[in-house]
Amino acid sequence: MEKQLHLTAFYIGCLIFLTACSAEESQEVGDAPLEQQPSAPPGSFNLPLDRTAIDREDPKLLTSYAPVLKPVKETVVAVHSASVMKFMRLRGMNPREEMLRRFFGMPPSNTGEPEEIERRYSEGVGSGVLISVDGYIITNSHVITGRSGEPADEILVEFNDGTEYSANLVGRDPRSDLAILKIEADDLPFITMADSDLLEVGDIVFAIGNPMGVGLTITQGIVSATGRNNLSILGESGFESFIQTDAPINFGNSGGALVDAYGRLIGINTAILSQSGGSIGLGFAIPSSFAHRIATDLIREGEVRRGLLGASVEDLNPEYAEAFEVPEAKGAFIQSVGEGLPAAKAGLRAGDVIVSVNDDPVRDAGELRLKIAEFAPDEKVLLGVRRSSELLQFNVQLADPEKPFGEEALAGELLPGVEVATIDEAVSGKFRIEEAISGLIVISVAADSPYAAGLSKDMLILEINGSVPRSLFHARSLLGSREVSRLFVYADGRSGYLSVRSE
Repeated sequence: MEKQLHLTAFYIGCLIFLTACSAEESQEVGDAPLEQQPSAPPGSFNLPLDRTAIDREDPKLLTSYAPVLKPVKETVVAVHSASVMKFMRLRGMNPREEMLRRFFGMPPSNTGEPEEIERRYSEGVGSGVLISVDGYIITNSHVITGRSGEPADEILVEFNDGTEYSANLVGRDPRSDLAILKIEADDLPFITMADSDLLEVGDIVFAIGNPMGVGLTITQGIVSATGRNNLSILGESGFESFIQTDAPINFGNSGGALVDAYGRLIGINTAILSQSGGSIGLGFAIPSSFAHRIATDLIREGEVRRGLLGASVEDLNPEYAEAFEVPEAKGAFIQSVGEGLPAAKAGLRAGDVIVSVNDDPVRDAGELRLKIAEFAPDEKVLLGVRRSSELLQFNVQLADPEKPFGEEALAGELLPGVEVATIDEAVSGKFRIEEAISGLIVISVAADSPYAAGLSKDMLILEINGSVPRSLFHARSLLGSREVSRLFVYADGRSGYLSVRSE
């Protein structure tokens, strides 16, 4: 019996020693200082990205993540937003009485001087994450967007200790549901952004935010999946490639941090799937690598500019793969290419299958869309393409979606002596054209032009040979080499067809 007691005491002593060592080592990891980021002059903002992979073979047994999370939680803030509505009313009006009088069609009872009234409406509370020492904060776009769809008029940021700052909106990108705020303060704690591409299913993660407005809250879970892009959370035009986690996320967590076991930012908590409205273990976060690029663009430019490929694509299914003699059903199948757009100009055509972008494999149409969105207009990308049994490569220079056919395509000579311009926002305002109308407007017709009898200044060309011309380049391609073309035009309140013969 005595021998047994000695052995038991020995084991307990060993266990206490190992636990103390583990806690001491954990403290050392947690207390490691974050790399300070110096302020950068405008236009040269540099946001670091830590590409160190997690050491999953580390034998240390942690009993607490408090040392790791203690400095991190100071970088997560609550974000309050409000919209201001202004309206006019007559001074001295009784609001209830006047509402009833208007309801019954009676004139106002008071004809006093008009006065402006303001009403503030709270848009709710979300979360945000400090990503720089000089006050840049990343959050979700929907956190700072009002019910009208426009940015909130007032944004207030609240720290864990109760300190509040008024925040300015630097920029937002609804298609990725990200926004950048800026507060005027120095020497702020900030979080390091990690490379989320290195994540693996099963990695430990923590969700930090302000759920339901109760205050700073931390929950733990694991990475349940990566690359979730079939949820339609952000709508048809949104860019989705979510990290899925079972760390409990609730309303108010939006815009908060998803961090790894080293206390680095690996995602921005954005949405949950739930029938009850509460967390059921299906939470989704925007990956930090994707958020890093969006944040950099918003801070540098105030907006996100994405390049246009100019091709309609869908997933390559087994039927298409067999019909087009493609060895495996992986990639983005091109249904059509836009004439005069980058894909067509580079030589791609319907029936091709895009299998890589800059040598990175492409599994489906959604992944191609995300990869192309990483590049700005005028940037070049190398596309790997399967055309039947051949594997080809094409260098494609992406276009600007707002001017897909280039600056020179907005105005110029369409026919000898006939100058036209694309109907864009500027032209619509200048010539008082309804915004819904697309096509060309005739700017001038030379007196000696062979088309002077039919075409006139300010005439709208709405169709050429049955298609709406989207640019000067497109209009010329619609005319093509036809001997006779038909134009559907509008002028002086009348519309109809004109036939023009090539000169």
